[in-house]
Amino acid sequence: MAHINYYFTVISPFAYLAGTRLEEIARKHGATITYKPLDILALFARTGGVSPKERHISRQEYRTMDLPRQARKLGLEFNLQPAHWPTNQAPASYAVIAAQNAGGGDVGALVFGLLRAVFVEERDIAQDDVIKACLEEAGFDPSLADSGLLSGAETYAGNLEDAVSAGVFGSPFYITDDGQRFWGQDKLEDLDMVLGGKL
Repeated sequence: MAHINYYFTVISPFAYLAGTRLEEIARKHGATITYKPLDILALFARTGGVSPKERHISRQEYRTMDLPRQARKLGLEFNLQPAHWPTNQAPASYAVIAAQNAGGGDVGALVFGLLRAVFVEERDIAQDDVIKACLEEAGFDPSLADSGLLSGAETYAGNLEDAVSAGVFGSPFYITDDGQRFWGQDKLEDLDMVLGGKL
């Protein structure tokens, strides 16, 4: 059975644009997914990247053009300047980790729900009530937001180390069990083709 390690941050607009296509691809090919939320700013610092606000103006301008364009192409609602961005990534990331460990719900739906909360619903995913609502909407016990914080923090830090070791430098980033790497929501078609033996 194929497996995909999915590295992402819960505040990535490009991870939001991925929607639920990763999960659809995994189901199509009978693949499993390990969700690995991480601190994107720490990843940038370790791999030569810079935060969006520190990038050259030409890169910033392109980003403001391309993100809405991609959202329209995908038929997704999208707010280029959400009220709560950036925000503290850690609490929502810990919730994803706790949910994945607990089982019983849909982790992909939880991740997309958190991203949608940021880029569509103008909710702050650093807030406990928002995280609990997203957990419940994805079929998880909302009290997971209050449990396993220490192990969540350890896994969160470990995900960053794993990402650096695996060659990850952005979000979303997908790695198959045979080491094939895919950066960006626009590479999901390639991931699909590789899993299907067509690329």
